[in-house]
Amino acid sequence: MGAALPPAAAGGMPAINESALISAVDVCQHFGEGDARTQILFDVCIDVVPGQLVIMTGPSGSGKTTLLTLLGALRSGQTGRLRVLGRDLIGMDDVGLTEMRRNIGFIFQLHNLIDSLSAISNVMMSTNLTDLPKPEARRRGVALLERLGLGHRIEYKPSALSGGQRQRVAVARALVNRPRLILADEPTAALDGKSSVEVVGLLQELAVADQASVLMVTHDNRILDKADRIVSMVDGRIVSDVMVKEQVLICEMLRKIEFFAALGTAELSQIAEKMRPRRFQKGDVLVRQGEMGDKFYLLRDGQVDVMVTDNQGEKRVATLEAGNYFGERSLITGEVRNATVVGGGTGTAYTLDKPAFDAALSATPTLKEQLQKGYFSR
Repeated sequence: MGAALPPAAAGGMPAINESALISAVDVCQHFGEGDARTQILFDVCIDVVPGQLVIMTGPSGSGKTTLLTLLGALRSGQTGRLRVLGRDLIGMDDVGLTEMRRNIGFIFQLHNLIDSLSAISNVMMSTNLTDLPKPEARRRGVALLERLGLGHRIEYKPSALSGGQRQRVAVARALVNRPRLILADEPTAALDGKSSVEVVGLLQELAVADQASVLMVTHDNRILDKADRIVSMVDGRIVSDVMVKEQVLICEMLRKIEFFAALGTAELSQIAEKMRPRRFQKGDVLVRQGEMGDKFYLLRDGQVDVMVTDNQGEKRVATLEAGNYFGERSLITGEVRNATVVGGGTGTAYTLDKPAFDAALSATPTLKEQLQKGYFSR
């Protein structure tokens, strides 16, 4: 399931997601000029909200690292809109970009440690431009190194550490300031399986505890199951954006619905990717009686009241809770909605638009015919 693209703001300008730590809309980037000009990024749109661990995959040369350098203020963006940590980066000058980098934690495939400093001193280097007291900086640094299995080597210099150990020092250096945004480029490439899981686990803990965002470029299949989202890039474009854990949940819910029970895992996953979350509050109208239907709804949490209006007035005929669905009849029969559905409190419903719903039913034509006969006969 991917994040919906932000709508255009007044005047035709693309809108930014103000609640996201990263919000990119229609970002394009090229290298070179004239005949040597090569476009690297094409209309990239992505939001990363607090608390998410996002993994970005794709073949070499697809633009992943270029996008990461823009998000990290390592180079200036050219066109589109790009807001990171509440500041617009497109057109920002070098002074502004330098200031931005101080608020971001970077983990690169090449650790770039200072050979003359110990592990703990390398970690504490990141705190020199902050107001963090030295004793607290050292306490944090030691705790991170211990968490990464290097507690017995905090005074070792890089030359006395293995490649994997040096990379773990670099991870601790990126996290010691508890940044709200962490950008990582192949951070587990030099690590064994156990160490990779430990590093990603630490990033997950930070994202949850500090409501930070982590965006990680990787080809490491061993850690994909740790992601909240997996974003795929091909030829400078984002081609898929899947909420991994949410997708599993949606598939499990869909499998219990008679319309979709006959579909396999692959088909259910395709449907789940097309579903979009809609938050609602008490009293919000999700479906209105008498209107044409354009969405199917599946309740993730909360409850809704089903209201019917007739000659005797309006009455509640049902209350639906998590796992229940509604809105399918109008999509199948083409009739107007026969009830109003109102939020009974705070909750979330997954929605599937009519084209995607029709495509799902077309995968099981016999079932579609049976449903149509059943609804038209009522």
